[in-house]
Amino acid sequence: MNVRDIPVRTLSGEETTLADLAGDKVVLLVNVASKCGLTPQYSGLVDLHRKYGAQGFSVIGFPCNQFMGQEPGSAEEIQQFCSTTYGVDFPLLEKADVNGDNRHPLYRELVATADAEGAAGDVQWNFEKFLIGKDGTVLARFRPTTTPDAPVVVSAVEAAL
Repeated sequence: MNVRDIPVRTLSGEETTLADLAGDKVVLLVNVASKCGLTPQYSGLVDLHRKYGAQGFSVIGFPCNQFMGQEPGSAEEIQQFCSTTYGVDFPLLEKADVNGDNRHPLYRELVATADAEGAAGDVQWNFEKFLIGKDGTVLARFRPTTTPDAPVVVSAVEAAL
C-alpha cells in the first residue's frame, strides 16, 4: 500500500490520508513531542514548512507519547502548545504509537526504510523524520538528532521538489 493512502486521523479526530492532507506535496513526517529535549526542533520544522511550502512541500507532525511520556497532553493541549509556543502552522495528526504491537499502520510501513547508515527498524526517539515523495516513495529517513535545518535534510527536500 502507498503510504500516502494509509488512513490517519487529524489532531481534531477527522479521518484522512497524507494524500488528502498534503495534496501532491512532498511530505516530511515527524513524530513529535511537547516535553522533549528535542522539542525546539519545532522551530526548524516551521521554518522548513514555510520556506518550501509554496514549492510543494509540507511538514506533518505525528504526536507520540511512547518515549518517556514526553507527549502527555490531550489533542487540545498539543494544539495549543504547538501554535502558541512555536507558531506551528503545519498539519498535526492524532497522537498514536510509532513502535510496538500498537504501532500505527503508517509507521509499520515507514520503519522498513533505512537511515543513511543503512539501519531500519524501530523509531529511536521523538523527532525522527521521514521524507515522502509525491508518489508515496519514502525517500529518506533522518534520526532524531538530525535537525530540520541540517544540510542533509535541506538538500533532500530540495532534491525531492
